[in-house]
Amino acid sequence: MLTQTAIRSNVSRRPAMSHHASVPMPGATAGSDPIEHAIHLMGATMSYPRNAEIFGEDEPADYIYKVTSGTVRTYKILSDGRRQIGGFYLPGDIFGLESADDHTLSAEAITDARILVVRKSALTSLAGHDAAVAQELFALTARELRRVQDRILLLIKSAQERVASFLLEMADRSPASNAIELPMSRQDIADYLGLTIETVSRTLTSLESCAAIEVPTSRRIVLRNRSALNRLHG
Repeated sequence: MLTQTAIRSNVSRRPAMSHHASVPMPGATAGSDPIEHAIHLMGATMSYPRNAEIFGEDEPADYIYKVTSGTVRTYKILSDGRRQIGGFYLPGDIFGLESADDHTLSAEAITDARILVVRKSALTSLAGHDAAVAQELFALTARELRRVQDRILLLIKSAQERVASFLLEMADRSPASNAIELPMSRQDIADYLGLTIETVSRTLTSLESCAAIEVPTSRRIVLRNRSALNRLHG
């Protein structure tokens, strides 16, 4: 709750954007997504140290967040004490979109992170008279729903299929598509895939043994045979 108080204080200091304002965003181009333009224009930058909470489950979903540096995880603590990670958010990703009034998951920084925070009400108000913003907001919400649906399908696959799918997902989101620098721990990966940490480690070793991947360090993975991983991904 202290985090939410700090966010409210920071966001309130930013001037509200006029309905007809057209102030260029630093670094923006004519092809910038309108929703990102609005977030940069109206948002406030917040810094979070490693493992700091950004928002908690059941807290009001009053803000939308964009990662500018670092990595964020969303998660839920189950009734038996296990942690289920809902998603990982990397620089450029937007999170915190909810269909309800409250957050269904908690969010915290995996690494030191800088986050742009904007009031949801400001974006929805802008979307009410800006068709481009409304369309992009709808597209973001649809992508988040599709991500949740993909994860549900992922959790019915075998351990090897889950790990292969995760590696391909992270590679697709990495600047160097075949070399992945993982900011999250093995435990994070296990909690995301619904596996034990031992199963994740054993599966990575198996994939390395069949030359599908190379694991130079615990956080660096090189994809050696994407075709083999794609076959497992399905």
